[in-house]
Amino acid sequence: MEEWVGKTWHRWVTRAAEQGHPQAAVELAQVQRALGLLFRAGGGSHALRLAEAQALRHGGPRGWLQRLAGSEQRAAQAQLGPEVLALPARLDVFPDPALNRGLYLWLAALSSCWDADGAGQGGWLAANVRATARALERFPGLSQLHERLLDAHLRQRPDPDTMGADAGPERLLRQALQARGRLDGLPAAAHSLQPEALAAVWLWLQPAPAMAPMAARKEGAAPTAGSKTAQDRQRRSARRNEDSSSKQGLILMFRAESVLSWSEFVKVNRAGDDDPDSDGAAVANDMRQLDVAEGGETLASRVRFDLDLPSAAADDAPVGLPERLPEWDWKAQQLREDYCGLQRFVAARPDPWQPPPALRLLGHRMRRRLEVLRAAPRWQKGLPQGDELDLDAWVRHASETRLTGGRRSAESPPVFQQTQRQDRSLACLLMADLSLSTDACVQGEMRVIDVIRDALYVFGEALAGLGDPFEMLGFSSVKRQQVRIQQLKGFDERWGAMSRHRVGAIKPGFYTRMGAALRHATERLAERPERQRLLLLLTDGKPNDLDHYEGRWGLEDTRQAVLAARQAGLSPVCISIDEGPAEYLPYLFGQQGFVHLRRPQELVSSLPRLYARLAA
Repeated sequence: MEEWVGKTWHRWVTRAAEQGHPQAAVELAQVQRALGLLFRAGGGSHALRLAEAQALRHGGPRGWLQRLAGSEQRAAQAQLGPEVLALPARLDVFPDPALNRGLYLWLAALSSCWDADGAGQGGWLAANVRATARALERFPGLSQLHERLLDAHLRQRPDPDTMGADAGPERLLRQALQARGRLDGLPAAAHSLQPEALAAVWLWLQPAPAMAPMAARKEGAAPTAGSKTAQDRQRRSARRNEDSSSKQGLILMFRAESVLSWSEFVKVNRAGDDDPDSDGAAVANDMRQLDVAEGGETLASRVRFDLDLPSAAADDAPVGLPERLPEWDWKAQQLREDYCGLQRFVAARPDPWQPPPALRLLGHRMRRRLEVLRAAPRWQKGLPQGDELDLDAWVRHASETRLTGGRRSAESPPVFQQTQRQDRSLACLLMADLSLSTDACVQGEMRVIDVIRDALYVFGEALAGLGDPFEMLGFSSVKRQQVRIQQLKGFDERWGAMSRHRVGAIKPGFYTRMGAALRHATERLAERPERQRLLLLLTDGKPNDLDHYEGRWGLEDTRQAVLAARQAGLSPVCISIDEGPAEYLPYLFGQQGFVHLRRPQELVSSLPRLYARLAA
């Protein structure tokens, strides 16, 4: 009864103390697409991901009801870091929904004009004033919206005349908000203002602190596969710390395990290391800053996974000599030559693998479907004589004739088309992600690696009937010196029993250094004489590795590898089977350079169809 009364009182007093406008609330998901377009149109980086902002502590006066409820001390405010733009998941600051939506747009425009290099000059206030001036200059159409937002925000801010001795910082802030981007004329004391001492400033950004990179992540501390963990999209502030729990503590001169207590005889469910913490997200929300330390290996990662490289006797047979490949350093904006080491492997004696009957039937059906492409005639357009009229060519010819006053450029204009058989000239290389993340289950049915295995088999059966030369490789990595390429079927090999056995023997392991794998595939395809060369990348997530190759570094390196492939005349296309949102794909491969399958089970039948569409 006491617990019920306490929860009821907490809900009532918290709702009564809220100062928002729930009836005018606007969700981030409703405007996320528009925010991304506006942010990138203003010059914002395509590699920044959009996340939900963490509630930050702020100052300012509170009423007696807020003090009674213990609320209005924290608010989710916009934060900008080197890799993340964090915006509030829900805005109900103003009573007008149009103003709340306009606040989202203004924050996106302000973020695109933020100068990260000059943010330290003059402090938080000066950085926001300069960004405001650039945003108003770059987006003149937002000037009226900014005026309305500023007027509404100033009306809801604390009145300095009622704050007594604490009115000084609020007056300085109001002066800076109304400065319209001009720093001259502001008192020197205004530059020392900190957001923690003021009421929430909704029109400005909070610079998110950049986390120092982990020096060396332990190879055994991998995320547990087998099931996908629910993702929390909220961005939280964190710092690196050292885990001192394993250090030597006080030496006891007696056997402490011999001391029993009454709790040893009580039958309770004591939590273990692997027990999920259902309230972990709520606890993280209540913390101002998270401490991230190395160590803390879970039981599942100790028992199920061993990320050490296998010995030479147990490993697959290497093919050829090791290769050296470059990698893009996005911080220095230059390509590091000979930075990665790559080695090709092949399963010397794979176990015989027999696909199930249903999979063999699907492979036979896809093979028959793609065989039609080999014999199908193609339209040759722009001919002076032909079987049918080419409407596009006729429209162009009619327009040119009208512009030139009726003068014809030729007696027989090339406005016809006819069908004729053409020799196909197309080579394809399929690169499959074999990292440890593919050991996860797909909606509790089967593993991602099993879906990839079935898709590779059907793809091989289909292309073997089509007759186009193709190669199938798998890739994984353990830091930059151990990029592993698994050869499943080479250009000079026939699709047969050995290739099928290699496909059946694939297994997940290690990490995803995507840029190096793409560069190796580019070199392989660049040697082919065919007119059209198609590079297919099959993956289930972002690029990442044990060292610094995560986040922005991995994305930028992969993007540079894709650009290099296009410059070499290749057609790179990514097939993503990531069940979560994949906002990073357009930045890496372009709007037309990827296919996102939210149901990985569809990959088996979708991969041959995608190839048929690309090869047509």
